[in-house]
Amino acid sequence: MARTLNVFYDRELVGQLVQNDGGQMTFRYEASWLGKPDPIALSWSLPLRQEPFTQKECRGFFGGILPEEDNRNVIARILGISDKNDFAMLEEIGGECAGAISFQTKEEAISEDDNRYRELADDELAKILRELPRKPLMAGEDGIRLSLAGAQDKIAVRLDDGGISIPRGSAPSSHVLKPAIDTYEGVVFNEAFCMALARACELNAAPVQIGKVEDIDYLLAERYDRIRDDDGNIQRLHQEDFCQALGIPSETKYQAEGGPSLADCFALIRDTSSAPAPDLIALLDAVIFNLLIGNHDAHAKNFSLLYMPDRSVRLAPLYDLVSTVFYSELTDRMAMKIGKQPKSALVHLKDIDRFAADAGLGAAQTRARFPALAGRLLEEIPGINKPHSISESVASLIVERCKDYKSRFRRK
Repeated sequence: MARTLNVFYDRELVGQLVQNDGGQMTFRYEASWLGKPDPIALSWSLPLRQEPFTQKECRGFFGGILPEEDNRNVIARILGISDKNDFAMLEEIGGECAGAISFQTKEEAISEDDNRYRELADDELAKILRELPRKPLMAGEDGIRLSLAGAQDKIAVRLDDGGISIPRGSAPSSHVLKPAIDTYEGVVFNEAFCMALARACELNAAPVQIGKVEDIDYLLAERYDRIRDDDGNIQRLHQEDFCQALGIPSETKYQAEGGPSLADCFALIRDTSSAPAPDLIALLDAVIFNLLIGNHDAHAKNFSLLYMPDRSVRLAPLYDLVSTVFYSELTDRMAMKIGKQPKSALVHLKDIDRFAADAGLGAAQTRARFPALAGRLLEEIPGINKPHSISESVASLIVERCKDYKSRFRRK
């Protein structure tokens, strides 16, 4: 028997996601949504039309909302569903998602006042964070329907006057909380430093702060897809990552596995952005910054489009900036090649020139931007707060990389 989920854009019904008897998904926009004076498409990969989208056409977007890898498998076991069943997982945890959409069964409706939260005392928060590896996204807890893409342990929370609450049902969150990972020493301080460095260099990166509860360090990242109205209520902004916009499933997010290349990312900005010139420069700076800090995990799901209230589309603020080269056990290959070069340690001017040509950028401007941004990082690093020895070590590593690249890219 076919099953149906209503898809809401904030609190408006936008369409139906249907799973047929054979387990295949389709999506169709609601006629009333298409009949609006100025309807919005959920995704660049799902343009407005009356005809339904097949599973092949819509899975990149809808599956891209869900957690990945081990967390997805654990959640599926907790919920008693198949880890391959995107529909069933959205049905269970698709209440508070990235962007402005949420999912409800046909028998349910989104309340006009869905403002339910569970306030957490410190001991409750610490317990939740300790349990995340065994219970990702608090899956299976009564009334909790959180979905965040990616493989790292995290939860969506609301922050008010220093207090932390968990959204219930489809209530909106304001921050993403990521606890320390035993496997990667000091990753909270690594990411906090890299994010602060990006902002100091005037890159548009999401604000973050470090917190601690009992013996657990955590990173609290402000959600750029949420804003507060004049009354302090949280409002959703729509967003989608580059894989979703291109219709690419999450499991093929890396270029080596058939995922998007940097050329694809720059082409997407040209096609979608309401202000392509500044957004192309911002994306170029993000590529250079990731190379300089040694972030090899900068795949297409770590870049997003943000749909603004005035209907403009812009490159979203940067997020998940981590110096992965700090951890020797992680790959030395970048998620997206620069030119034809997959290894950051081997990137030279010929690779920059090839990258510029593939991305449709001016060669001279692109060449000049690499050493210029390396110099800016070297200027800003001393002034960035370094509250932990890991912060100092990451800073030292990035200084050496910047000096190397600054010298390397100035050679004729």
